Amino acid sequence: MLVYLTDLIAQYYSGFHVFSYVTFRAILGLLTALAFSLWFGPKAIRYLQVMQIGQVVRQDGPESHLDKSGTPTMGGVMILISIVVGVGCWCDLQNRYVLINMFVLLSFGLIGFMDDYYKVIRKNSDGLIARWKYFWQSVVAFIVAFYLFNSAQSPDETRLIVPFFKDFMPQLGWWFVVLAYLTIVGSSNAVNLTDGLDGLAIFPTVMVAAALAVIAYLSGHIEFANYLHIPYLPGLEELVIVCAVMVGAGLGFLWFNTYPAMVFMGDVGSLALGATLGSIAVSVRQEVLLVIMGGVFVIETLSVILQVGSYKLRGGRRVFLMAPIHHHFELKGWPEPRVIVRFWIVSLFLVLLGLSTLKLR
Repeated sequence: MLVYLTDLIAQYYSGFHVFSYVTFRAILGLLTALAFSLWFGPKAIRYLQVMQIGQVVRQDGPESHLDKSGTPTMGGVMILISIVVGVGCWCDLQNRYVLINMFVLLSFGLIGFMDDYYKVIRKNSDGLIARWKYFWQSVVAFIVAFYLFNSAQSPDETRLIVPFFKDFMPQLGWWFVVLAYLTIVGSSNAVNLTDGLDGLAIFPTVMVAAALAVIAYLSGHIEFANYLHIPYLPGLEELVIVCAVMVGAGLGFLWFNTYPAMVFMGDVGSLALGATLGSIAVSVRQEVLLVIMGGVFVIETLSVILQVGSYKLRGGRRVFLMAPIHHHFELKGWPEPRVIVRFWIVSLFLVLLGLSTLKLR
């Protein structure tokens, strides 16, 4: 809401026109979310400790994880509140891209909250029944997909953008809805599967969000969009602030989630952040690029699919010592911090690779 106040003051003091610049508000949004997260974090962690909302560790997981039992979880609420505060202060809340992506964040956050509630508070190790979890994820994803399809103001908003090809932009038509659905739900669950070690999921999320901020800025600027042969989508520049706020909230959470973690984000954080990355990628028309930049999330998901498929089709034989794949490396003797940092390095490489495709067309 502060952006509206600064617009009012700018009528009398010209210096306040600086708040009309997206890049300036993005920096302020990042700093606001980061500062709020660092201030709110210790209070939230103490509350979770008092309420005994602690992590339930799988008995069939690595033995080193047994020490994590009881560590406060559902810390993703810290991230969501920090994002809401940052976006509420510095975004144009009438922008349809901002509204639909915040809808995704809060809706998937609620689904994750219910899943954590049943796991941690109701002591049901399975959490929210899987079919109901996927049902509500699908409902939200289809609402978003249909909204973006029906509210499209130009044909470019429903084209498929393929990295490395500047002139190949097929019109998707109704297939846009299918692609948007798969991107949002797939991204949500991929980040959820990756969130198994201290800081493993949140830092790649931060890096991908930062890259999407760059893409949103370029797509919302007609000269840059034309130069790079990507769709020019007016109004998309407001997503730069949303992405920057996600970066700030994520870094603030990492302060407490880094090894050894003081708090875990839980499904309330991982499902929400993953879905929001997916919906932003759909908004900027870069679903394929999300697969590249979020390659760590893709690898983690594929490792689970391969493990389950091999177990069922090959008579109980496994591909990995344990899935998701980060547990495989733990059982091979890698210390947890080594697994985490190496996955971060891979994620950074993939994000830079993805951004490079904007020029290599």
